[in-house]
Amino acid sequence: MWLASANTGLVVKEFPEGTRTAVDAARAVGCEVGQIVKSLVFVAAGMPVVALVSGANRLDESRLAGVAGEPVLKADAETARGATGYSIGGVPPFGHATEVPVFMDRDLLGYEVVWAAAGRPDSVFEIAPDRLRELSGATVADLKADPGTIPPPGLRPTSPASGEVKT
Repeated sequence: MWLASANTGLVVKEFPEGTRTAVDAARAVGCEVGQIVKSLVFVAAGMPVVALVSGANRLDESRLAGVAGEPVLKADAETARGATGYSIGGVPPFGHATEVPVFMDRDLLGYEVVWAAAGRPDSVFEIAPDRLRELSGATVADLKADPGTIPPPGLRPTSPASGEVKT
């Protein structure tokens, strides 16, 4: 695992019960769900990107498109691993296998410390949000979906512009 061997001064903590989801990670480390950094891999304008999103938020793909380019599609497991060197569920915010643009949810800056994946689904590290931004080279943006714009489970928009939903 790159982070454990890098000279960042960060301490990796392992949790055998797993930290694959934001709720699992928050429970394991004893923090708010919002302090968990979800490292989500997407393909924007044909190139892999990483979005660092507060565990309490859902990503608004149209907002990501506004800063990363269109179209935005969720990366499949093979694309995520090829771009970052890590499997989904353990992707760290930096130390990727390739130069991947990183975009950071502005809400993460509201915490004194946040917790991010350390390269495996059972490992995380604590970091100040400003240091996270620095080490990841992230562009800070408003990436959070507004609660009123999230379709109920089972419904999805037919297009970002229309707002229509399809079951």
